Amino acid sequence: MAATRIISVIGRKNAGKTTLAVALTSELARRGHRVMTIKHGHHPATVDRPGTDTWRHFNEGRAERTLIASPELRVLFERTPDDYDPVGLARRYMQGADIVVTEGFKAAPLPKIEVYRQATGDRAIYDPSNANAAQWVAIITDDPDFEAECPVLRFNDTIWLQLLANLAWDRSLVLDS
Repeated sequence: MAATRIISVIGRKNAGKTTLAVALTSELARRGHRVMTIKHGHHPATVDRPGTDTWRHFNEGRAERTLIASPELRVLFERTPDDYDPVGLARRYMQGADIVVTEGFKAAPLPKIEVYRQATGDRAIYDPSNANAAQWVAIITDDPDFEAECPVLRFNDTIWLQLLANLAWDRSLVLDS
């Protein structure tokens, strides 16, 4: 089995990270890759409702892990003290992926695709003077004047998604087995 690759989509709040991550994963899946995703969250996830059996198992029963198993879908709730390192999470939960696309994790030492929209900030997160500047694979932006030392794609380019998928695959971090 080939090694799993990983890359992170980052950007400021409301820049369009989720929209880009979904489009990128869809394009990579269309190309025949087995794609998995990890979404960074700043707050506890709430995907279950108080009073349901699974909520009770996990919250009232204080189970370390609760798995909801239904036709065509599995959801795992897990209590863990780790700091949710994306590489560790990919190794633990994303076995068999050709590529894992993470959303967020801007401080992690991963290859990065930044979404930069002028409406969400006066500048990109990318800073060529930072020690981690080489982690930027590409920046996708609506700013016609933005320049960087990595490839800069514009939303109005006709094939920006295909170019970005190529860059994501070629420049993603290959995880050791």
